[in-house]
Amino acid sequence: MRIGLLADTHIPDAEEELPLAVVKAFRGVDLILHAGDIYSPSVLDDLERIAPVLAARGDDDYLSPLTDERVQEKHALTLEGRTVWLVHERAYYFTSSWWQSRVPTGGVKYDIPDIVIFGHEHRTVVRRIDDILFISPGSPTFLGYRRGPGTVGILDINSGEADISILQL
Repeated sequence: MRIGLLADTHIPDAEEELPLAVVKAFRGVDLILHAGDIYSPSVLDDLERIAPVLAARGDDDYLSPLTDERVQEKHALTLEGRTVWLVHERAYYFTSSWWQSRVPTGGVKYDIPDIVIFGHEHRTVVRRIDDILFISPGSPTFLGYRRGPGTVGILDINSGEADISILQL
């Protein structure tokens, strides 16, 4: 499964519309995950012309993104046998050992993701902590809080193996 990743588009503030470079980068993906700060649901409509879209609600998403059924605080997905969370802000304390230390003896096992996709930081992050892969694709329009071409990610999950590429637009 090939998944397009983006975050922090800030449209129409950072750019008037979704850059054509994003459309080209996501050609052929099976799913698109937007990690929040969408601003306008028209971005999700434009992305949905490429592939199905899910989005996390960003801290700057008000009004119409709040009522869009594609937008949730957190999406917890199972994709090709991997548990994937889509959120806006990364929980810095979150590691598998942190959660495992909170499982009571004989108690309920917590759902620990294999992959956490997040935004908010306006920078790219690909980092494994314990057994969790954290990915921030950066921003295609506002990377480093500077307007202009930025980055997106392509996540390939095949036979349970995840491979991430960050693309400079």
